[in-house]
Amino acid sequence: MKRQEKIIAFIFSIYVGFMSYFLYTHQYYNVDMEAYMGLIYKTEFPNMKIEEIHQKVYRELRAKNPDFSGEAPVNPNIEEVAKGESTYYKTLAEHPKAYEEELQLFVVKPFYNFINWSFFKLGFKASTSTFLISIISYAAILMLVLCFLMRILKNNTLAVIITLLFSLFKPLLEASRHASADSLSCLLLLLSFYAFTIRKSFFLATIFAMLCVLARPEYFIFYSLLYALIFLYKTQLHIKTPLLILSYGYIFLSFFLVQYFNQVAWSTLFMNQFTQVQIYPVSRPDAFDFSAYLHYIKSKVLFEFNTSYFPILLLFLVILLANNLSLSNKKNQAQYLFFTIIYGSVFLRFLVFPSLVNRMMIGFYLLIILAMIYIQNSKVDIFKNSLEHGK
Repeated sequence: MKRQEKIIAFIFSIYVGFMSYFLYTHQYYNVDMEAYMGLIYKTEFPNMKIEEIHQKVYRELRAKNPDFSGEAPVNPNIEEVAKGESTYYKTLAEHPKAYEEELQLFVVKPFYNFINWSFFKLGFKASTSTFLISIISYAAILMLVLCFLMRILKNNTLAVIITLLFSLFKPLLEASRHASADSLSCLLLLLSFYAFTIRKSFFLATIFAMLCVLARPEYFIFYSLLYALIFLYKTQLHIKTPLLILSYGYIFLSFFLVQYFNQVAWSTLFMNQFTQVQIYPVSRPDAFDFSAYLHYIKSKVLFEFNTSYFPILLLFLVILLANNLSLSNKKNQAQYLFFTIIYGSVFLRFLVFPSLVNRMMIGFYLLIILAMIYIQNSKVDIFKNSLEHGK
């Protein structure tokens, strides 16, 4: 790294430190926190009874935030997505057995839960451990974006300005204030992208992709489609078919392991989240109603996409690619397919889990924006350039 780049990285790291401290002191106590805390205690104290875990979790949350939603009075004016959700978290706060079954809904993010437990082992409180990774991921995302832009733009001042704008991107800030795997999975997604395009390391890209799936299993959809695209361009990328199959096999294995240990079927999860909340989704799940599923999908599809950033990003994509629109050009084909895969992944994910909460979509948002910057400032194919030139 050149001296100027080191100075910029040092100064920017100070800014990131201030932003991280601000986020640390302005955390949002979302209702998922109590589940992640319970999993920490179950891992650290496997013989502890659920009643004691339940008591420890809610005692700590009451001390940290007396207005925690699980303990707050039910607001009758809140519009429910699924019937019974307004009283669901209050029920969990009062009934340890119901709380125990809710924990099973959150074991599907083993890498995120492992890091939470690791912070707890380092001496942090369970509640702090659950959101500390979001803040650290926020800082790491910004430093990674800065490194990426400095390599691509060849203009350090512009790279810093764009990264500063990224740091104020609302979905990224929201994710950093929540105890969730959103920021971590975004970081791992971008690391796999960076390793592939800049570091030219297919091995590192595979490792980060595996961890991304272990943090948020739904990214398996995106990586599956992406590997199909890489297979089509394996000659230009100089990737041999056996290596590609082996790499995808590891990602598939990561997803398979998550599903193998998951006790809650997708059909149960859908009904629980979008029709009628189930207090006991493991022992007494409701039957899946396909007509209710179709009705919800049709009623939400347009609204969810229009309230996300995907339409406006698509508009910028069309404007960017319109200058050199040619479906017969192989370079352009790769770019079109890459963005089609992103949007296709989002749509398929919506069919599985029909909600496009912006903080959950930050990985896709940043990937689209960074890819647009890459294309705009590169005269070579986004794939070919990544491995042959490393710009």
